Amino acid sequence: MATVLADEAPPAARPRVRRSPLWWPVVAVPAAAAVVYTVLTRRLTGDLQYVLGALRLGGEAGYSPSEVFTHRPFFYRWFVALLDVPTFGGTIARETLIEAEGALIAAAAAFALYTALLRRVSGREAALTAGATGLLLVLAPRTDFLQPEWTAVVLTVLGIAAALGPARPWPAALLAALPLGLAVMMKYSTASTAAVGVLLVWAVDRGRAVRVALVAVPGAIALFGLSVLAGSHEWQWTEDMPQINKSALSRTGIDPSFILERSVDFLADRAVLSPVLLLLPGALLLILARVQGRLRRLELLLIALLIGVGALAVVVVQGNWFLYHAVQLTVVAAAMWGLAVGGARRSPPWCFGVVSLLFGALPVLYAEAPKGLQRPATVWALGLVALLAAVVDARVEARRRAAAKPGSRGVWPAALVALAGVVCLSGSIWPGSPHLVSHGKVGLTSATFLRNSETKKEDADRLRAQIPDGARVLYLAFGDTVYYVDHPAQCRYPIATFLQRSRFLDDVADLPSFKENADCVDHDPAPYAVLDRSWFRPGNVDPELQRRITATYDCPPASGRSKTVVCVRR
Repeated sequence: MATVLADEAPPAARPRVRRSPLWWPVVAVPAAAAVVYTVLTRRLTGDLQYVLGALRLGGEAGYSPSEVFTHRPFFYRWFVALLDVPTFGGTIARETLIEAEGALIAAAAAFALYTALLRRVSGREAALTAGATGLLLVLAPRTDFLQPEWTAVVLTVLGIAAALGPARPWPAALLAALPLGLAVMMKYSTASTAAVGVLLVWAVDRGRAVRVALVAVPGAIALFGLSVLAGSHEWQWTEDMPQINKSALSRTGIDPSFILERSVDFLADRAVLSPVLLLLPGALLLILARVQGRLRRLELLLIALLIGVGALAVVVVQGNWFLYHAVQLTVVAAAMWGLAVGGARRSPPWCFGVVSLLFGALPVLYAEAPKGLQRPATVWALGLVALLAAVVDARVEARRRAAAKPGSRGVWPAALVALAGVVCLSGSIWPGSPHLVSHGKVGLTSATFLRNSETKKEDADRLRAQIPDGARVLYLAFGDTVYYVDHPAQCRYPIATFLQRSRFLDDVADLPSFKENADCVDHDPAPYAVLDRSWFRPGNVDPELQRRITATYDCPPASGRSKTVVCVRR
């Protein structure tokens, strides 16, 4: 189809408008400034530090990313390891380089999407849809950036671009199969993200979507088989990893009332981090209002519902309710926002644009609001405001169309609304923006996270001073401590994740990976151990494991505010 819009004028009927060469810097310069600021200041979240620390220290112990346990699948481990290859210098320098690499990857995916969309929609729609998608990925909250879910979205964007770009459908499907298959491999639960990509392709071209699915499914299976062949422990870890999640639906059971209540809170929390999510219903309304045919509108609405339910279902099944598990929803929201704004013909959606602009300040203002206002109901009310703004704009558009009034001349009105989108998508990058939100309450701001990171680094420096240079260490501590202490590990389990989970789940001690991890304690043990009593808690783990640790290491009592100590092999 040429466009998703119902009232697209044929090329001969469109008025020729002299394009101003100055309009694009109005959007591009602030967006570029936000990207540079983000790359220089965001810093990596603890989950990325966990993976990097395990890969680096496991590598120093002689294990490749294929053989190091990081609680992440094979291909994601290699993705992060490759990001780390060109880095150098201190912690801040290396993290900044990784941030820049991630931004470049997201920008490349957005450019590929733009090129593909030019074959099917107008230049303005393509630019705003791909631009909003790429900018959201680059300016993603710290808790999203470079996570497996984020990486799967980037790969899915590349897959969509590959599916829609080439002229011939079967070569396009074959080209799309690799990025979509890799999207599944980022965490396995990210199969839902690849499915979202296929649904979006279906919305544009049903035949291509079917071809992509036919090729991508066996492609993903083949990639999984390759990972099992290339990693000696990959099948074992694939079986064992789900067993250490105490919050998984398979352990807690299905409680419909809890799931519904928690989902309402979760979506509100997610919207505080990424306000563009509040604009998704309004953007869909603006798009559907321009689509001809009741059946076509119903089809697109059904696709939107499938995407929303599917994305939320993955969060429910995992049971942790981590906000980054729903990053695909925010990217879909950004893309729909760009399509809705870029597709306006007779009048820019001014009301929707004003709300978008104001929502750019929402994360900071919400974090500063009294605790009584920090509740999901407040966030849902703001979403209703955005929907009402879209209703007003849709009615204005319909009246202008009925009166056969010409569209707005020039590009400046659209450029101003696009600038509002840049402001909205930048809402998560400021020091006062929330870092963690739970049940409507802001737990940490970005500035607080950065201060805490400096404190952790100082604590790690104190620990490192007690360990001789190059000495190997058994880490009974969380990933950020391992990341900052940065002494080589002794075995393929640099971080004792399986051992620590026996605090909560007795049957974890029966897993093969637990037994291998436990052997790191007293089979050719490292001369030193780092014990974090607030995370590991030796008195609460498996009793036999506690006995082995006590018999192997002499650990001093904790002193001061830190509960982390250096233990010496007996």
